Amino acid sequence: MAVLSTLSDQAVWKTQGLPADRVSLENAAIVVSCKRYPLLIDPQLQGIKWIKGKEGTEMVSIQLSQKNWQTKVQLALQAGSILMIESIGEQIDAILDPLLSRQFVKKGRGYTVKLGSEDVDIMSTFKLYLQTKLINPHYKPETAAQCTIINFIVTESGLEDQLLAMVVRVEKPDLEQTKEELVNRQNGFQIQLAQLESKLLKNLSDADPNTILQNIALIESLEVTKTTSIEIQKQQLEATKTEQTINVMREVYRRVSAEGAMLYFLLIQLNIVNHMY
Repeated sequence: MAVLSTLSDQAVWKTQGLPADRVSLENAAIVVSCKRYPLLIDPQLQGIKWIKGKEGTEMVSIQLSQKNWQTKVQLALQAGSILMIESIGEQIDAILDPLLSRQFVKKGRGYTVKLGSEDVDIMSTFKLYLQTKLINPHYKPETAAQCTIINFIVTESGLEDQLLAMVVRVEKPDLEQTKEELVNRQNGFQIQLAQLESKLLKNLSDADPNTILQNIALIESLEVTKTTSIEIQKQQLEATKTEQTINVMREVYRRVSAEGAMLYFLLIQLNIVNHMY
């Protein structure tokens, strides 16, 4: 995960609605790094919630059960929009195969893709996400080759942490609110430090090597960046200590969330005992 993302990347994802457990962060790193279109196995809708927070209102969502869905896909391709195909089944319409396989044909300065009987222009800014609510879907090998399949099913430890937050929010709302504010502040610190680092590197790369020691503006910028970075690190340390204290207080309710997570996973596995479940 450290290869595919930085701490600042992970902080941004958390502010966009991604759960903070390790599996979710690894999944997010794969989603943003994969070359093929991602297909999210997402029965608890955690992945789609994060994608919607990440892409915002610019994203267009459709389902293959809707009327005229093919027209909406064409418009998204031509406009270079961000497209989410929700709630797909185990069989994906064959019309989408050329798109999923990225069978793009060079035409002039741009590219086209065959969608049904038509050649549709595709803009370079086009992005596609696919999502299924099925818990254990069985896709044909061609689909696995066309898409990057990512399992967003919640883990027992991840669900336990989410249930713990819900229990504490009911029993100790002030405590949970403070915890959430601290987490958001910590994420903000990580993002700000990354921005300062990027700005510093840009200023250094743009500076003339022969006159870098005489560049007063650059030296002042370096001093401001250093001072700000030290201040942020101090605030981070204080916030971490406060968060540790809050975590100890929250652990009182850990047994409740652990039992809730255990019951959930027992229930969803009842179909192994009898198919009627």
